[in-house]
Amino acid sequence: MYLLGYDIGSSSVKVCLIEASSGKVIASEFSPKKEMKITAINPGWAEQNPVDWWINLKLAHEAVMHESGVHAEDIKGIGITWQMHGLILVDKDQNLLRPSIIWCDSRAVPYGEKAFKTIGEEKCLSHLLNSPGNFTASKLAWVKENEPEIFEKIDKIMLPGDYIAMRLSGQIGMTIEGLSEGIFWDFKNNCISEDIINHYGIPESFFPEIVPTFGIQATVSRAAAEELGLKEGTPISYRAGDQPNNALSLNVFNPGEIASTAGTSGVVYGVLDQLEYDKLSRVNTFAHVNYTPEQIRLGVLLCINGTGILNSWLKHNFATSLSSYGDMNDMASLSPIGSKGLSIIPFGNGAERVLENKDTSCSIHGINFNIHSKGDILRAAQEGIVFSYEYGMDIMRNIGMDIQVIRAGNANMFLSSIFRQSLSSVSNAVIELYDTDGAVGAARAAGMGIGFYSDSREAFSSLEKIAVIEPEHEKQEQYLEAYARWKHHLNEII
Repeated sequence: MYLLGYDIGSSSVKVCLIEASSGKVIASEFSPKKEMKITAINPGWAEQNPVDWWINLKLAHEAVMHESGVHAEDIKGIGITWQMHGLILVDKDQNLLRPSIIWCDSRAVPYGEKAFKTIGEEKCLSHLLNSPGNFTASKLAWVKENEPEIFEKIDKIMLPGDYIAMRLSGQIGMTIEGLSEGIFWDFKNNCISEDIINHYGIPESFFPEIVPTFGIQATVSRAAAEELGLKEGTPISYRAGDQPNNALSLNVFNPGEIASTAGTSGVVYGVLDQLEYDKLSRVNTFAHVNYTPEQIRLGVLLCINGTGILNSWLKHNFATSLSSYGDMNDMASLSPIGSKGLSIIPFGNGAERVLENKDTSCSIHGINFNIHSKGDILRAAQEGIVFSYEYGMDIMRNIGMDIQVIRAGNANMFLSSIFRQSLSSVSNAVIELYDTDGAVGAARAAGMGIGFYSDSREAFSSLEKIAVIEPEHEKQEQYLEAYARWKHHLNEII
């Protein structure tokens, strides 16, 4: 018996097949091998064609099925996770009306700021747990004002994972977690927010049926079964946005538990059991995967847009003589803690929520042509990303998060010893690395959705811890001095 996980990222789509009883990964693949195209017609814009997600899902799925040799009838559940906050619009025939406005697109910031003031800051925060900000609801408001001919044709709105589920099943649904990440969910009244839909003029008919995060949400249609080589009727039994799902993948379900990622963007995500929020909406609070109105489980999310994308930019535009990120890490390790006084502010990927939606751009401070080398810049970039995490984690601590242990997958920036040691030492938290990823987590969760696993403890019993990183207490003063210098430069900018 096997379970499939689909992870719809902004860089690639990953597919994973696990054997249900052991949790062992049988096969996994991602597509494309180069990063998926993000279209930016204007500064601050970011769009992708959802058809590209489907095409790359099929390619990765085909490779997994071929490698594994598993028969379609032995696959008993499908889980889906996706890049959060994207907007997908379809007409009554389920045809796409425009490209998806994805998570890092900042065009809707003014719409969210106006809604925050008009609806009332306290009411937004106490009911939505966030400012409407630059999230899905505000993106839809932008479409209404700027593309009215498209708005008039809308039958349903979706998030990226809902689109994939639609392609698999022909049915459209959305979870409470998805509604909350779009800033459509009223946590006090446990329903779609009347304040949001009335302010933005969104017809309630745009919202699809609410489906459970875990459970039989839909089944694979005959058409999709033929296209993918699956069995018609295979259950789609789990879906969640990438950050709640990443926390799930690391067995983070309960209050006080913390997860982190450091891919194109970076995230620290912690679970709360009460309706808390940051009054400036610099960190955001959404329904966690195990949220119900009766059992409050909320995910407090710190998102840093300018994370791995900075490292990627340096690789392709600055460190072109180095063949891999490992080579970059080796060169960065030649520079001491604090990068000889060099500081890099990494916010070069659009408006940053942690900075109250300011777009500061990336900047380098303190460079000296006589003492600084390529390695110093590479280390300063990684330290700058770490310091942006610590800046945001201070906000999380102020609303009740106790950050003592951070769980992460052994991937992306966490592959760098400089990054993880700096993060541990600056935050004074232990970092635990696990051999998992979002697609694996979605597959395990699909097993929970069909009832194969009785609970999360059983589903994640085989999760393997591969490393533990402790703070370097004897060097902590050096890390904190570098952080203070970095923070001083940031405060001058903002």
